[in-house]
Amino acid sequence: MRPLDRLHSIKLKLGVVILAAVLVTVVVVTVGQELGISPVLTGLGAAVLALAMVQFLAHGMTYPLREMVAATRAMSKGNYDIAVTATSRDEVGELARAFNAMSRELAEVDRFRRDLVANASHELRTPLGALRARLENLVDGIEPADSAALADTLAQVERLGDLVEQLLDLSRLESAAVSLDLRQIKALDLLQEVVGEWRGTAEAHRVSLEFGAFPSDLQVTVDPNRMRQVLGNVVANAIRHSPEHGRVVLKARGGNGTPLLEVVDEGPGIPSHELDRVFERFYRSDRARSADAGGAGLGLAIARWIVELHGGTIAATDAQPAGCRIVVELPA
Repeated sequence: MRPLDRLHSIKLKLGVVILAAVLVTVVVVTVGQELGISPVLTGLGAAVLALAMVQFLAHGMTYPLREMVAATRAMSKGNYDIAVTATSRDEVGELARAFNAMSRELAEVDRFRRDLVANASHELRTPLGALRARLENLVDGIEPADSAALADTLAQVERLGDLVEQLLDLSRLESAAVSLDLRQIKALDLLQEVVGEWRGTAEAHRVSLEFGAFPSDLQVTVDPNRMRQVLGNVVANAIRHSPEHGRVVLKARGGNGTPLLEVVDEGPGIPSHELDRVFERFYRSDRARSADAGGAGLGLAIARWIVELHGGTIAATDAQPAGCRIVVELPA
């Protein structure tokens, strides 16, 4: 029971505690005088009852602080899934609510750290295992060291290099160690560069790339290199999941004063319950995980961090009649 939780100030609570102690003392002394009890006994009784009243009220005031001490000790041992009572409306209550928010953030960070270690280990183990098996076959003479075998080995090494580079890039982005070189450029030029970079990959998958800007002179203020990386990651994902003879369309348009960059494909799309998760690190839908050429699940996570550094947002929605539509909304 914490009767002082409704009060909004710790100073007011202390005043109430002092007033309660004084009132108890006055009442006990007055009753003692009327009953003819010795002043010494009355004084002792008043002191005991006043101390009991102060202890009762102060216990409720300091309970969240004791909880925070115990929670801090638990957090120092790695237990972040802990919360303290935050019903008080005074400064201690505000501290308790801030402590709970910090605890949730630390728990989330710890989960991200564990997921990162587990997923990175898994993603690195797969190409390393294939590379080791291939090299053992070449060394033992089981498989001839021809150009096809060496090309396959080189592909595995390149996949490892790409994964390590993505991990380093994501780490720099999350630690805010990346500065943006913002410039005002034509959106049409940006899209044209991205299409030129990925046209060869699209043709290899028998997918056509199209682009356009509306209006054609639309300007965007971005870091050109980083925004090309964003669109490149999204386009690579769209090409990977597009059917043969499908289309991937890049569009830029002005929307209510804020520029929008869109990438639309004609693939199987993303299940509605996964639309909010596709930008998480290492997250891939079941369709993507079953694909032989599936990525590591870092491209869209990197894209989200870069867009947020620009002060914008990125979201995935369903395209009509089929496919996926990813929209980057930039600040005006």
